[in-house]
Amino acid sequence: MDSKSSLFFIALGASLWGIIGIFVNQLYEIGFTPIQVVAIRVTTAFFFLVIYVLSKNRHLFKIKLTDSWYFVGTVIISIVLFNFCLFSAMEEASISIAFILLYTAPAFVTVFSWLFFKEALTGRKISALVITLIGCSFVIGVLPNVSASISLYGFILGLGSGLFYALYSIFGKAALQHYDSLTVTLYTFLFASVAILPFSGLAANGHLFSSVSVWGFIIGLGFFSTMLPFILYTKGLQYVESSRASIIATIEPVVASLVGFLVFNETLTIWQYAGMILVLSSVILVQESKNKYEQQLLEEVKA
Repeated sequence: MDSKSSLFFIALGASLWGIIGIFVNQLYEIGFTPIQVVAIRVTTAFFFLVIYVLSKNRHLFKIKLTDSWYFVGTVIISIVLFNFCLFSAMEEASISIAFILLYTAPAFVTVFSWLFFKEALTGRKISALVITLIGCSFVIGVLPNVSASISLYGFILGLGSGLFYALYSIFGKAALQHYDSLTVTLYTFLFASVAILPFSGLAANGHLFSSVSVWGFIIGLGFFSTMLPFILYTKGLQYVESSRASIIATIEPVVASLVGFLVFNETLTIWQYAGMILVLSSVILVQESKNKYEQQLLEEVKA
């Protein structure tokens, strides 16, 4: 595979993550709650990943039973809460705002790496954090008009998605030292399904699964916006350095904003668009300062 094909795979994978709002909002319209949509996503993604691993390399199923704690931690603290915050933010605010707040994750990773791994907090990183803060202020409408355009709850949910996404990269570090990223993702979705299904209330909404269109949205969520983009992205990473890949991946919130505008008639102010540019700029700035392993850790474990 040449470099151009790899870049295309990465861009396509990020774009497929960006269209997730189409499937999530449609499932909301049908009658599913955010926690139920999370359960649907992790369960269907696990199903498709099992099929993929069976066809690719069955040895990737093997883990030590004593290593299960790796996945329990990442599931409870990160995957379930990350998806719940992201999907709830999309319902509370908008797809565009939810995704740009999700992209505060690199800033959280920078802070956590400084606190827990004693990594240097360089001038470039500090600049990125300041730019992120200003960009978020523009996105939520606090600056320059000093009148928030989204609720405090929506803002907390958006930041929560970035926080828990960042925590996944931190807690997933131990697992990735012992297992392939595909194995980590597979078992993360397995444990997530086991953890969330009993509390999701999906059984009480069994009648909602009777429509063919519902299954179309479920497949779209689990396959096209979860499993497939992960495969495409990690495939592209084999031939492109992670720094370039992470920058290309910033197309995700751009696609999400286009989906919000074209499909759901969402509109943003000029200051909110400026805030989006600032947040994306900070992502590029902070990623440029990371080494290859750290960047791959942040991006490869996304689900």
